[in-house]
Amino acid sequence: MPKKFFLEKRPHNAMSYEEYMDNFRNTVEMIKNNLDEIDDPNLNYMIMNFQRSQRIEKSYVVDDQLCQMVKKIDTPQLWMVLTENWCGDSAQTLPYINKIAKCNPIIELKILERDKNIDIMDLYLTNGSRSIPKLVAFDYEGNELFQWGPRPKEAQDLIIRAKEAGKSKEAFMKELHLWYGRNRGKAIEEEFKDIIGNLIQSS
Repeated sequence: MPKKFFLEKRPHNAMSYEEYMDNFRNTVEMIKNNLDEIDDPNLNYMIMNFQRSQRIEKSYVVDDQLCQMVKKIDTPQLWMVLTENWCGDSAQTLPYINKIAKCNPIIELKILERDKNIDIMDLYLTNGSRSIPKLVAFDYEGNELFQWGPRPKEAQDLIIRAKEAGKSKEAFMKELHLWYGRNRGKAIEEEFKDIIGNLIQSS
């Protein structure tokens, strides 16, 4: 039985990636125009996030093997991502997910803001945490196909090691973003090859 939020078509009516990025762009422009009046240390971080996403959008080309695998999906899917534009992991992963989804026109990517959809988020916790981004894929009957997120395993392992070493959040977040910049989406691609490969085999 499909979940209530799916029957209510809340993912279907959510933002496209393009709408999400347009909203993000407008938010960043507002921040830039009012930096002197807004006392929030997270705002500069949001500006950086937008720049990170734009950089990936401009430079990233999906690995051909992965794109060919995605093209083999032969029934429509809806990929729902729960996120927020202040999320650094989202800035570093969502542009990749969007381009992977675009390999096949029968995949529809929709973005839900976590904090406006807590009831949905609470169905997809990571170790009890509302960690984002969280991708949940469905067929159009509402059957769940797979989940991914909030970050590649290699990045998650980096965070775990940093915390175990007693590093500050500022220190390990710097390490994390350096890792994202050097990895250039390769870890995401490998994880999606496994996910899509399993999906194709089981269909």
